[in-house]
Amino acid sequence: MLINGKTETQVEATDRGLQFGDGLFETVAIKNGQPCLWRRHMERLLSGCSRLGITPPDSSQLFDEVIKELGEEQQGVIKIIITRGPGRRGYRPQPNGEPTRIINWSKEPVFPEQVYQRGIVARLCATRLGWNPALAGLKHLNRLEQVLARSEWHDPSIQEGLMMDAADRVIEGTSSNLFTVQDGKLYTPDLSRCGVAGVMQGLVIEVAEELNIPLIITDISLQDVWVADGLFVSNSLIGIWPIRELSGQDFAVDAIPGKLIETVLTRGYSNE
Repeated sequence: MLINGKTETQVEATDRGLQFGDGLFETVAIKNGQPCLWRRHMERLLSGCSRLGITPPDSSQLFDEVIKELGEEQQGVIKIIITRGPGRRGYRPQPNGEPTRIINWSKEPVFPEQVYQRGIVARLCATRLGWNPALAGLKHLNRLEQVLARSEWHDPSIQEGLMMDAADRVIEGTSSNLFTVQDGKLYTPDLSRCGVAGVMQGLVIEVAEELNIPLIITDISLQDVWVADGLFVSNSLIGIWPIRELSGQDFAVDAIPGKLIETVLTRGYSNE
């Protein structure tokens, strides 16, 4: 683990990331010794820093530190955390604070090939996402809603849970973005109130446009989900997972355009 470029495993107890969750993070897939979708991850990270008023890191320096942390490893996952840094007691940030950079490598997760071919089993979560447009879209460190949602089940046959907001709009998975397929069109939830704007979600939207697949960003009700022809989730580690069953209801995996999946998976593990 690297903290501010040095091999270390501890941060200051006064760090605002620890005290208040005052920071952001990126989870980056590593393939053949290179970080995938690096440009997209950096764009989201720097945009988040700007919205939160955190001094942005130098992306070239972060890249060098990622390569340093990888060492001889060719595959895996890099987690990048940027906090506002150490601070005094109280919520008010100090002006011109020095952010903390944390970079940590972990082993590549292994997913059964069948989840891509046959799809996954998912469930609806009881934990709701709260509205906060000021934080909507950000991959900030406050993840307690997701922690509570993921704690709702222990069945290893269930790979993901879908989360709704207080108005019963379906927003996202606990660690993924959601897409529905209906009559040849793709739909993905409006994330202007809550939720995380995923880098893989952005790639799916881009590829759908290139393939002339209609895609609509809108509010998605639970009824919209139940009547969908197909469902899938995405993130930077899994790529695309079709959902074959949600809370006991079956969905057609082949409703998802195969060319979309193929293109996203090919480009999603490149260093673009």
